[in-house]
Amino acid sequence: MTQADAIFLMGPTASGKTAAALALAQIFPVEIISVDSALVYNDMNIGTAKPDAATLAAAPHHLIDLISPVHSYSAAQFCADALPLMAEITARGRIPLLVGGTMLYFKALREGLSDLPEADPAIRAVIDAEAAERGWDALHRDLQRLDPLTAARLQPGDSQRIQRAIEIIRITGKAMSECLAQGREAELPYRVLLLALMPSAREVLHERIAQRFDTMLSAGLVEELAGLRARYDLRDELPSMRCVGYRQAWAYQEGVYDYDEMRDRGIFATRQLAKRQMTWLRNMSGIAAMDCLDARLTQKLIEAIDDFLQTSQSLS
Repeated sequence: MTQADAIFLMGPTASGKTAAALALAQIFPVEIISVDSALVYNDMNIGTAKPDAATLAAAPHHLIDLISPVHSYSAAQFCADALPLMAEITARGRIPLLVGGTMLYFKALREGLSDLPEADPAIRAVIDAEAAERGWDALHRDLQRLDPLTAARLQPGDSQRIQRAIEIIRITGKAMSECLAQGREAELPYRVLLLALMPSAREVLHERIAQRFDTMLSAGLVEELAGLRARYDLRDELPSMRCVGYRQAWAYQEGVYDYDEMRDRGIFATRQLAKRQMTWLRNMSGIAAMDCLDARLTQKLIEAIDDFLQTSQSLS
């Protein structure tokens, strides 16, 4: 039985994924599915660069504005939401176009989910107490010894993920990287074209990131966060408030940073995010990489999709 077609459009932040997806939606019979762990949150619009009303009217996006900022969203939930959506889109005779920068979600959808243990509140409380006494840097050093592969992809200040990695070790006796490597087989029932927007000049991407963050600040990122804090019962350790931009704005509102330091730290954190996203992409197999700075990017994407669909038709 011939598999249906799907397209993954991936790339680091500020690589132009949304603009490219909109251009493709005007040409091909696609429906856009957001693959972004921040766009799922209601009312978090400025700091997530959420598509505006005009954009959504021109090209509706699935899987945005799903949950309150007080809740969490996981790769497992993404797969549970995305797979039925893809089937519905295919049944309508259209092609799922999955667009975003949350590489873990793409990986989970493509390769299936590992059987990781549920969170253990008692163990997390112990880890939190250790972090309060020794600092997250020290726990990150512990993780480097116990699970060097996981530690290498985490920043020392990434308390949420460091906590989870140590928790898994204490529950299972195995490193998180080992558990992930033993993930279940779950072949995605689609023939997928993997497209990655990658910059030929990293300094240009860095300029885009700075401009993007300044635009968010000018648009009212700090004020948006103040409104969110007034509307919801938020804490700084929630996943929504750990998002780049919101995390720095929170620290500014608490007097930890002045405005200039908030800006500098926000830009730096976004650059670090882009670096991690590009590392994920370089380690993924079967990707067609496109220079996101190429003036002919849209045309090259169109040509790649045309070739993919023609091959698909010849196989059917």
